[in-house]
This record gives sequence, C-alpha cells and structure tokens, in this order.
Amino acid sequence: MQASTLPNLEAIDPSLILLDEKLPGGAYWHYVIKRGNTLRVTDLEGSQGVSMICYNADSPIERLNVADTAKIQFNAFVKKGMVIYSDMGRILFSITEDTSGHHDLICGCSNAASNAAKYGEGTYNKYGESDYNNSRNNFLKALGKRGLTRKDLMPNLNLFSRVAVHPNGDLEYVTGNEKPGSFIDLRAEMNVLVIISNCPHVLHPDTVYKPKPIQLTVWKSSAPAPDDLCRTANEEVIRGFINTDALFAQD
Repeated sequence: MQASTLPNLEAIDPSLILLDEKLPGGAYWHYVIKRGNTLRVTDLEGSQGVSMICYNADSPIERLNVADTAKIQFNAFVKKGMVIYSDMGRILFSITEDTSGHHDLICGCSNAASNAAKYGEGTYNKYGESDYNNSRNNFLKALGKRGLTRKDLMPNLNLFSRVAVHPNGDLEYVTGNEKPGSFIDLRAEMNVLVIISNCPHVLHPDTVYKPKPIQLTVWKSSAPAPDDLCRTANEEVIRGFINTDALFAQD
C-alpha cells in the first residue's frame, strides 16, 4: 500500500485501509470489493468525469442496472443515501457519503468515435493505441482480464459529472462544479467487481484531452446500524436489501 495523499483520509482509521492508490487520467482499474468494505473515489484535481461499471463478483451474470437504479429511486442522479441496483433487484453498493453531489446514470461513456470527434486523431503510443484513451475500450480491456467479454458490457454510472436535462430532452454537461478533494463512498453490499475508467465524460465540452487523477481507497468499514440511511430509505430499498442479504444467510 502506497502512502496516501487523499484529502479527508484522516477520517478513516489507517489500520482499516486495505488499498490506497492513485489512478492517472486516462487509465482504468478493476478490483473486487468484499461485502462490508467501502470504496472511496476521490477527485484530486477537478475531474472531467469518471466512468464506472460493476458486477456481482461471485456471479458476474448479475450486474449494474442503471435504468433500475434511476427508476426505483425516481432520480437519474445518485447521491448520499441512495443505492446502486443490480439487474436482479439486489443492491451492489450503498452510497454512504458523498461530497460531490454530481453523478449521472444516463449519459453512457466515451468511445473511439466520440473521442476522435472531440479531440482529433491524436498520436499513437508504442502499443499502437491512441493516447486519447476512451472508457468503452478501457472497460473492454478490464473485462478481458476478468474472463468477461464485450457481451458483458452494460451502460455505466458517471461520477463527478453534473448533467442538465433540458425540456426538449437535450443533455448538457454543466462545468464549474469540479471540486478537488470531493469524494464518494461506496459500501459493497455483496462481493462487487468494480471497473473504473478515468476518462473524460462523453459530454464534457473541453476539446483538449486532459483527464485528472483520482484516488481509490478501500477499507474495512463498520457494519451498518439498524437505522442506516441507505438500508432504510424506503420500502423498495428495504426489499432490495432483503433479497441481497439472503445471498449471505447461513443455512
């Protein structure tokens, strides 16, 4: 574990930290967050967006469902107290803390075509790939390393991204909300395979490719209290947790 530069890390008991590392702009990361542990994603320098997908690590056929996450909670933008649903009605993550307040479920991720249209052709590195990395390709690379393929890719969640929906349905990225040092805490409610691509949001208007680094910290978090904000938010989420906890019930 490398020494941390993470703002607000003093709130976490260092003896509980399992992993703490910086992810450069344009890079990707994949890791299994064990049930009960928390992943903190921190915006270090004013992010242009971070894309994320996730799966039940024990049975990856179950995975993130952004449509249900929005529909069940009546909100296309997640925040503290909300949860991330799987396509089987169970809970992948609880959002136990959030100092950003801007995470969208509806815009998808960058790809080679969107990057070429925004940034141009760019230069190519020694691996024969454009230096303008995109989230779709990053996701596919990470999936391959986990024995998964293109068919396992689904719509993603975008962290640190404020998007406005206009009355005519047009979507607009809203700049000026970047807050270096802001973070989101994601408590795993099952064993979760998470894949993060640190590439700019597909709608970010900057035509210069300059994604910012983020910090990724995993720690052994406390067991949720009976009045846990996420677990008691409403009747729908209570049912989701009943279904999730049943996976881990002792015979």
